[in-house]
Amino acid sequence: MKELVIVVLLLLSVQCFAENLNDSLKNIETEWASIYYSTTKSKQEAAYIQLLGKTTNLVRQYPNAAEPIFWQAVVKATYADHQDAFSALNAIQEARDLLIKALKIDPKTMSGSAYVTLGTLYYMAPKWPISFGDDDAAKQMLETALKINPDGIDTNYFYGQFLLSHNQLNDAAVYFEKAAFAPARTEQLYADNQLKAEARLALKNAQEQKINGKKGIFLSAFNSASIK
Repeated sequence: MKELVIVVLLLLSVQCFAENLNDSLKNIETEWASIYYSTTKSKQEAAYIQLLGKTTNLVRQYPNAAEPIFWQAVVKATYADHQDAFSALNAIQEARDLLIKALKIDPKTMSGSAYVTLGTLYYMAPKWPISFGDDDAAKQMLETALKINPDGIDTNYFYGQFLLSHNQLNDAAVYFEKAAFAPARTEQLYADNQLKAEARLALKNAQEQKINGKKGIFLSAFNSASIK
């Protein structure tokens, strides 16, 4: 009986751990989306710094969980858009290393969104010797994300963006269309609908054979990350 009680207590503690972590991740995702889409540009820098502190604390609290490391990388990467060139390069390199660390813990972290983010970093970062930009690595990462989550809004949209950056307009349009018509998740309606709107615009531009400019360093590869 004593052993049974110990097992039950262990199971309850694991469940509590999962619930607390899940709640924290949802709060971070919501705050990140609010900063990215709703906060004025002049106030974003301070907001990202504050959110980065929260993600760093969460990583310390759950050092063996992949998801907090993922969000720490996301915040570092998007905050880089508000830094000088040298600091921004350091930030995206740190974000890359964090994503690699998260994927070593769980290769399917965030239902493929970690690979989306890493792939986007690889094709948007400057190439060697300035930074680690690598189109071949980017393609591999983005295609891996699609294998994990073939119907995801973010996996399809950002692979489409990668193809568009290489002037593969017809192929890009296929993925933009899939992202545009994928169902938004009820727990992330705002973020998903924002990315779906971007996908519809990208689809229109691809069909009209226009290359759409990049938004910031990442646009928002991260807002569609699945938090379960």
